[in-house]
Amino acid sequence: MPGTDLPPPQDPMTSAALLHRWPTASEKVELIHGVMVFTGRFDERDLNIARRTDPGRNCLLKADGGMEIHPKGPSEPAPLL
Repeated sequence: MPGTDLPPPQDPMTSAALLHRWPTASEKVELIHGVMVFTGRFDERDLNIARRTDPGRNCLLKADGGMEIHPKGPSEPAPLL
């Protein structure tokens, strides 16, 4: 999502980061067939945060800017929608 980066770990969280970074900037989240589907406008920074948060899952960005977090599987997942 366009906007500020997360603050360094030793600094407090900022309201700007809460409004622009995953997962707090998601407009909606749904669980579809075991896949967490986040609606919003995310980018590679958010994808990296999701990968660190859920290391046992496959995280991907969708063409519309949303993000999906799939259970770990033998191959890379394809977007659900």
